[in-house]
Formats: sequence, C-alpha cells, structure tokens
Amino acid sequence: MYQRILICTDRSALSDKAVKSGVELAASLGAEIVAFTAVEVYPQNYFEGALILNTKEVAAIEKQWRDTAQEALDAIQAEAQQRGVKATTVIGHGAVWDGIIKAAKKHKCDLIVMASHGRKGVARVLMGSETLAVLTHSHVPVLVLR
Repeated sequence: MYQRILICTDRSALSDKAVKSGVELAASLGAEIVAFTAVEVYPQNYFEGALILNTKEVAAIEKQWRDTAQEALDAIQAEAQQRGVKATTVIGHGAVWDGIIKAAKKHKCDLIVMASHGRKGVARVLMGSETLAVLTHSHVPVLVLR
C-alpha cells in the first residue's frame, strides 16, 4: 500500500502522538519513513519580531534551534529503528507547509502523517494552520491525527 511515509513533527505532545501512530503504521505496512521538522529562520527586522542582536548571537540561537530539531528527529529515528523501520530525517527551513510538501516530493513519499492542533477562531487566524495548508496544496494523501 504505502512504501514511504513522511512523518511531521513540531515537537509538541500532540505531534508526538502522531509520530508514534505514523511509525506504527509504517511498521505494520513494511514501509520506510521520512521524519520531518522545520526550523525557523531568525527574524531579520523589527517588523518581523526581531530583537536587535549581533550576528554571533543570531547564529547561536539558530544553531540551538537546529540542534533541538535534530534531537527530535534522532528520537524518531531511534523509535523507528526499534520497530525495524528504515528512517531518514529532514530539517526544513522557511514556510512549514511548503517544506513538508517539498520533502514529500523530493523523497517520493506516498503518504504524509501529521497532527492538527484543532485551533479555531482568532487563534487559527493569528497562528495559521500548517495542516490546512498541506491539505490544500499537497498532491500526496495526508493522514491527520488529533
């Protein structure tokens, strides 16, 4: 059925549940996984929410974000290995939804597994919905877990 599954994480508790389900699904199907998370780029100006920091401080912050993301992906890879599932890891940059779709295409994934936080109203408008954007723009089937 599915040969390669892209499993997305934002490192939240809800996302962790989706990761576990995605790894279990891959194990039951004999599929490979591609574990994905995105790292933000430090805002470049005041209007994007940046504090005035020198380039060394910005580089240190971005390195910390990348290290945290890699730790999350390493944990997924270890969990997959325990279940006998081959896993690859990918860190995306920029718009999360776009990174998810590009990673799925690049790695020839035939299913995307991700969580939805179920935000409504103003919270959804202010925070956006990466899941909705993926559902809207992806040509790959998407399994959304809550």
